[in-house]
Amino acid sequence: MSPPSSGATFVLGGARSGKSHFAEQLLVASGLERHYVATGRAWDDEMRARIAKHKADRADRWHTHEEPLDLVGCLRSIDGVGRAILVDCLTLWVTNLMMGERDMEAEFASLAAYLPTARASLVIVSNEVGLGIVPENRMAREFRDHAGRLHQMIAAEAADVYFIAAGLPLKMKG
Repeated sequence: MSPPSSGATFVLGGARSGKSHFAEQLLVASGLERHYVATGRAWDDEMRARIAKHKADRADRWHTHEEPLDLVGCLRSIDGVGRAILVDCLTLWVTNLMMGERDMEAEFASLAAYLPTARASLVIVSNEVGLGIVPENRMAREFRDHAGRLHQMIAAEAADVYFIAAGLPLKMKG
């Protein structure tokens, strides 16, 4: 596995597919100063435990930035040559935007427009949520639809796109 060269790398896969580990390994191999942008919020005890485990796993090898809403602002503040930035993950960001009643299209467009300007090696992780059954409730369907549109926008701007299944990467673009 070789580190990203230039442009953003998008890593997409199902829950527990190995996508975050794959993304981390891409940036560890880069030898660059590593920054981890976490979009998750601790809404309950299970999520608090997951966040604590992720922090412990990364230990002091990563500079961690927790940003549930202003993802582009956070990326701009830490962007720079010689840095590697991992965003994990877009679907949690979509949830936060929905809960905050934000302008989804404007937020998505802002992120897509930022990607070609990034100077750091940037890897973005997200959950593929469109491969299962149609969700039974309106909010879940809206979430799936928002995530699908965002994924298309990010994949279009990314230099490299990987799909991860069972820990195995399939390079789809780049």
